[in-house]
Order: sequence, then structure tokens, then C-alpha cells
Amino acid sequence: MSKNEFVCDCNVIHEDVVTNTKNNMPEEYTFSKLAEFFKIVGDITRVKILFALDQNEMCVCDIANVLGMSKSSISHQLGTLRRSGIVKCRKVGKEVFYMLDDEHVKQVFEVGIEHIEHK
Repeated sequence: MSKNEFVCDCNVIHEDVVTNTKNNMPEEYTFSKLAEFFKIVGDITRVKILFALDQNEMCVCDIANVLGMSKSSISHQLGTLRRSGIVKCRKVGKEVFYMLDDEHVKQVFEVGIEHIEHK
């Protein structure tokens, strides 16, 4: 394979493709929020928490037990995920149960897993 095999060696601008892409380009805010989403999810502990919550809604104690970590470190990570709108919680008495925020988060996570496992 040549070093330059994947470099475009022409100067042709495909106006229809460029125009269509520019017309569909989201606002800068959307890109900023998307980058933030992937940055938050780009931590191995948080990904493990998301995996656990993709399986079941769970309390901090259960997640800590599954991951072999302290409740304090799990709570810290859950706070980050909650503030970012990736997980949500519900309180039942003294217990707080966490779950993925919505079906979109679940789909993004599951598609990511599927992509990695089928490479």
C-alpha cells in the first residue's frame, strides 16, 4: 500500500455534494454538545457504568459491587453522567436508582458496542 493511497489527487469540487452538506450542517452549538457527549462517554469507568445501566436500572451500591469500586467513586461518575443528561435517577425511600436517560442514549451505547464487537 502506497503512503499516499488515500490522498485525493485532484482539484475537482463536487458542488452538489458540498452545497448539500453545507445546507444540512448543524449549528456550532450542536457540534459542541455532541463533542461534549463523546468526551463524557469517553471514560472507561463511565462506559462500564453505562453498560451496567443498559442491563438494568441500579443503585450506587449495586453498580459499585458490579465494578468492584467504591460507592464514592461511582457516585462521582454518576453525577457527571447525570449533569450531562446521559443518566437519570429516581428515588424510592432512601434508595436512588439510576438508569440511562432515554432511548437515544441506549441506542448510541448499544450501536457502539455492536460496532466494536463486530470489527
